[in-house]
Amino acid sequence: MKTTRRQFLKSVAVATGAAAFSARSYAQIAGANERVRVGLIGFGLVGRIHARNFHANKGSKLVAVADTFQPRADACKEMAGPELKQFADFRKLLEEKSIDAVCIATPDHWHALQTMLACAAGKDVYCEKPLHLFVREGEWMQKVANHHKRVVQVGTQQRSAPHYHQAKELLRGGAIGEVVSVQCDFFRNIMPGIGNPPDSEPPAGLNWEMLLGPAPARKYNPNRGLYHFRWFWDYSGGQMTNLGHHSLDIVHWIFDIKGPKAVTSVGGRYYLKDNGEVPDTQNAIIEYPDTAFGRGFQAVVQFREASAGAGATSMGSLTFMGTKGTMQLGRDGFEVLPDKKVSPTNTFAKIIGGHPVGGPQPVEEPAEQFWTEKQSTKSPGYQAQYVDHVQNFLDCVKSRKTPNSDLRTSHHVSTTCHLANLSLRTNRKLTWDEGAQRVKGDEEANKMLLRPYRAPWDKELAAVLKGAS
Repeated sequence: MKTTRRQFLKSVAVATGAAAFSARSYAQIAGANERVRVGLIGFGLVGRIHARNFHANKGSKLVAVADTFQPRADACKEMAGPELKQFADFRKLLEEKSIDAVCIATPDHWHALQTMLACAAGKDVYCEKPLHLFVREGEWMQKVANHHKRVVQVGTQQRSAPHYHQAKELLRGGAIGEVVSVQCDFFRNIMPGIGNPPDSEPPAGLNWEMLLGPAPARKYNPNRGLYHFRWFWDYSGGQMTNLGHHSLDIVHWIFDIKGPKAVTSVGGRYYLKDNGEVPDTQNAIIEYPDTAFGRGFQAVVQFREASAGAGATSMGSLTFMGTKGTMQLGRDGFEVLPDKKVSPTNTFAKIIGGHPVGGPQPVEEPAEQFWTEKQSTKSPGYQAQYVDHVQNFLDCVKSRKTPNSDLRTSHHVSTTCHLANLSLRTNRKLTWDEGAQRVKGDEEANKMLLRPYRAPWDKELAAVLKGAS
């Protein structure tokens, strides 16, 4: 008798609920203290990085791959070895009872549904960022993961880097005083753009229908497939949910921020002459409330896809500006630059012709009189952060502890990025109600917090949410 998808999810939900994994129950499973068996969904640019790290880690074994493009699945098998199982449909991979965890490195529009289906199938999940394509998906993901007691790690690997933890401690401890604002910059020059190829038949070996999944039906276009998916609203939030997500994730993580007070964003696709849709130029001002570590501040996000940005370093630098100094933080390390002490009583210290002139004057003390100390730390490189993040995930699979990049806090970051894009697309400032998870007084924007899934994936969603009720 053939088992339907709904029957499969129901049976897994019952089994998972009965098993309520604790650290003790997990340790009783045969082989639990050996290697975590991992299935990879998506062997693209970032999927290759994760595949190598899981394959090389002594605590895990890459045992399966699912990809909509057969040449990529073959490349994964060439890397991992002939025993690697291949699946054209990721749901078949999830049915493999021998697989303990999955790594999801697919286009953004797949992240939420694949994570939920994996949790319902009893798998722990390492999911690439952004966590979701629209806000309501994050609420569903938390509901399903909590119900099935799954560990979910989000691919914001900076949270596992030692120098980011050191920077977090310094900023929380007042090393630069109170944070006044944060500048998030990332620039690239990909002129003249990705081109404007016509729609065509998909290449041999590509299951275009499966790649589209819950997204709207579209004819195949070379720019909509594989990596270029990031330039289209159907599958992504552009660079705001890509590099912008990495930067804002660190801001939220350091100060335990749940959500913004308000978001304003402007931009457009001005310079790149192609069929892409998302902005090549975007600025966002994100207003944050008071935190346990100080008063509220603004985060200013800016990026350009048509300018190299001479001052940009390390895939988008973060600059924390405080009342005593500045911290520049990126994947390469950080540097604290102290401000000189300035006396407000000397603001108009110079008198010329009976009139005060000039601006603030330095205190009449030695030049080394600063508010804080200058210091810097180098990291071993961003590759090590991927390795450390995988290790943290594997440790949490066994201990059942919350991973460094957890589902709840990552949802807040993804939501903030989506609000920036909604502000840009509606051409107005959005005020966010964190408790209600809604935009205040803007029903048009609230309707955009949800997108319908295309059939038959809408039924998959309904079944997995029902199973978590």
